[in-house]
Amino acid sequence: MSETLSPLTVARFLQENPDFFAEHGELFAALTVPHPNQSRAVSLGERQIMTLRDRQKDLEHRLAALSYQAKFNEGVADKVTAWCEALLSVNRPEELPGHIVAAMAQTFEISSIAMRLWGLDIAPEGVGAPVDETAKTFVQSLTTPYCGANKDFSVAAWLNETPASLAMIRLTHGVGERDETIGLLVLGSDDPERFSADMGTTFLQTIGRLASAALSRLATKASD
Repeated sequence: MSETLSPLTVARFLQENPDFFAEHGELFAALTVPHPNQSRAVSLGERQIMTLRDRQKDLEHRLAALSYQAKFNEGVADKVTAWCEALLSVNRPEELPGHIVAAMAQTFEISSIAMRLWGLDIAPEGVGAPVDETAKTFVQSLTTPYCGANKDFSVAAWLNETPASLAMIRLTHGVGERDETIGLLVLGSDDPERFSADMGTTFLQTIGRLASAALSRLATKASD
């Protein structure tokens, strides 16, 4: 009887005997514990209610965050759809590169966009301007879109102003391991948080796939 019970022993006893408080309900009113934010003591039952209220507030905050993200994603999805509709309305394949950039600038409100293409049936100027092999090798290494700070990337010079953050999307022709790199789409912003390293890239990947599919009309023409 002289053995001192440790907090771990008491906790283990309560875990192993879940009916203890059911059999000794009077303890809820008799036992007191420190108030989490004040110096006074409260009953065990009152403290439990406080804990449940805190959990409820935490769940409400999480639900609000999920609701905000869902609305944000819905808005982006609508913009992607509108951009895709603009591409589908293009009848002449040679006009596609210009429409990809112009429609994206208008739909997504991005002021600094650049695109370079190679291996396609386009004029060697504008989006078809020559690209050095070092840049092409870098683009080939982009297995997923890049989002983050501008780390003095050479392709950032394609933009009309030096960006604080940017996104880079590799454009391809073909499917799977047999795909061929045909270009790069660069989105820039003077806001360092616009394209942050921790943002998701699902929508950017979708944009890359849609742009690549549209440009495949030029790739097919080039192979004829």
